[in-house]
Amino acid sequence: MRSISLDQIKSARAHIDPIFLNTPCLRRTSLDELVGCEIGLKVECLNPIRSFKGRGVDWFVGQHPGETELLCASAGNFGQALAYCGRERNARVVVFAAENANPDKISAMERLGAEVTLFGADFDAAKRAARDYALANGVPLIEDGAIVEIAEGAGTIALELLEQFEAPEVVYVPLGNGALLGGIACVLQKVSGTTCVVGVTATNAPAMKQSFDSDCLIVSKQADTIADGIAVREPVEYALEQLRGRLERVVAINDDEILEAMRVCKRHLGLIVEPAGAIGLAAMMRESDRLRGRRVATVLCGSNVDPRLSF
Repeated sequence: MRSISLDQIKSARAHIDPIFLNTPCLRRTSLDELVGCEIGLKVECLNPIRSFKGRGVDWFVGQHPGETELLCASAGNFGQALAYCGRERNARVVVFAAENANPDKISAMERLGAEVTLFGADFDAAKRAARDYALANGVPLIEDGAIVEIAEGAGTIALELLEQFEAPEVVYVPLGNGALLGGIACVLQKVSGTTCVVGVTATNAPAMKQSFDSDCLIVSKQADTIADGIAVREPVEYALEQLRGRLERVVAINDDEILEAMRVCKRHLGLIVEPAGAIGLAAMMRESDRLRGRRVATVLCGSNVDPRLSF
């Protein structure tokens, strides 16, 4: 498979449904003072599916107009994006999700027309079931992190960020399956070569960080974190390949730090942000000493909070 392309990211921006584009980059003096740096927050929570996933999915589906059945595994946001884009194109959408997946995300996928099957104890178990379904039914699996167009659609976020928040010195990006970080890192490396890119994982979902740090694929036994959107046990090899040479490092943030960042978003921005969406801000707060006086950005990439979570 080819590498993520800046030219294709620019092309994607011209073709993705405008409802997912041109999202705001918020600034708050009170938040700058709290963390001790100039902060830009790219808000991807205000579209119909309340996450960034529509960018990559819309670009991918638009490049494959003949598909009549769209299949994926999802913790919820990717499945909502596929359901939304599939409905617009009159395609059948089938989603496999874990048995303990966020019930609101499941309901949202179903409202958008997806046929949702619950299987297994976590996202990666559901993905294995989706692969079995794909083989049995002759349907391609649309795997988040493993498809270049999905990363390129997500990369359009960085094109907008650089126009809205000039010369960021550091950008923190949530790291789950890797499409979001891969697309953003490609743009920042090629357009803003001095920007330091930092991936952010959850401490209790260590597989992507361990794989990146060791430069080999490492599967973890569990991914037990409130940040369900980045709770990955089995890394996608293609995504890791696209990250190498484009990141400074990957940091891991614990659930208590994530919860505090969610509270900060609510208090300073008036926004409800899900754990995976707030983890970049949590990393800024953790690393505030090394960021003092610098221009720092992150993506608030989703707001579909599990109703069972208190914060």
